[in-house]
Amino acid sequence: MKTTAVLRGVRLSEQKGRLVADQVRGLSVDRALNLLSFSPKKAAVIIRKLLESAIANAEHNDGADIDELKVSVIYVDRGPSLMRTSPRAKGRGNRIVKPTCHIFLTVGNE
Repeated sequence: MKTTAVLRGVRLSEQKGRLVADQVRGLSVDRALNLLSFSPKKAAVIIRKLLESAIANAEHNDGADIDELKVSVIYVDRGPSLMRTSPRAKGRGNRIVKPTCHIFLTVGNE
């Protein structure tokens, strides 16, 4: 049985999110939560909350046993970027790109 949690439009670049996602892929849920709670990265806080949501979904909706769950699939895709401008000399402007991402996480007992 597999249970999915999705988080869209996170203000985080997908490259930084993938660094943390690669660390927890394939781990058991308790080891992944332990690793994410001690990681200093911004993405670790976001993915930890998403993992807790996926665990709660598995327990409530599917009646899964939490001790047997593991992170089976996690991937981070690029979302729409927020475009801003910064004023420069002689009436010009520089583009500031604020990236977002979508995080997909699936927990299962396989």
